[in-house]
Amino acid sequence: MSSQELATRAEETAAVVASVNANPPTESALEAWARDAIAISQISANIATTSLAGQYRGKPDEVTAVILAGHELGLQPMTSLKSIDVIQGQPALRAHAMRGLLQAQGHEIVLVESTDTHCVMRGRRKGTDDWQEVVWDIPRAQRLGLLGKDQWKKQPKTMLVNRATGEIARLIASDALHGMPYAAEELDGYTHGEIVQPKAPLSVATLTAPAEVPQPAVPAQPVPAATPDASDGIWDEDAATGSVDWPETAQPGGAA
Repeated sequence: MSSQELATRAEETAAVVASVNANPPTESALEAWARDAIAISQISANIATTSLAGQYRGKPDEVTAVILAGHELGLQPMTSLKSIDVIQGQPALRAHAMRGLLQAQGHEIVLVESTDTHCVMRGRRKGTDDWQEVVWDIPRAQRLGLLGKDQWKKQPKTMLVNRATGEIARLIASDALHGMPYAAEELDGYTHGEIVQPKAPLSVATLTAPAEVPQPAVPAQPVPAATPDASDGIWDEDAATGSVDWPETAQPGGAA
């Protein structure tokens, strides 16, 4: 091969390398997500050992899932752990986090009225002029069977605001919620920032097992009276009469 051919090939190789460097292969969204997931899982194991993990302490897999869910919403890892609950296997934003997320994106949410009996909330999507309004009151909650729950008894005002938040957020910016359209406080299984663990289902064996028959109490046996002996100082006439140990001269009723 001549020197001219070698020079030509070197120029072609240099051109290919320059083209690759100028146009690197584009990373797909899935590849980027997988890269982020690996990085997050590496730090989740450490976070899960601390009290900052909250309800997810000792659960590194759930820490990873919650941080990933928050990452898709633009939330920082520690913010995600304090803002997202996993209820019945599904992630859900708490109401205050839902309001903050939409407001950070420029959407408007205004609390018009709030009492223990009703809540009025308005919202407007960024760049629009039309306001949406929702009303939540005690009769509406009663129709849905909510008033018997503990948190509705303790703090109805807060629960009305939470319900109104979830509804107004879905109306004005459902696309911003990324698969988490319901506030955690709207879902069954949420109680004051903690997840109520489901009770174990009853098995067929448990339902069909015969009930235990209570055993009758055994009556206490009377204690027999103690038989007096010669040492108790009481004269026993029968014993004395039938005794053969008396000397002849000392037999009762005998000749002296």
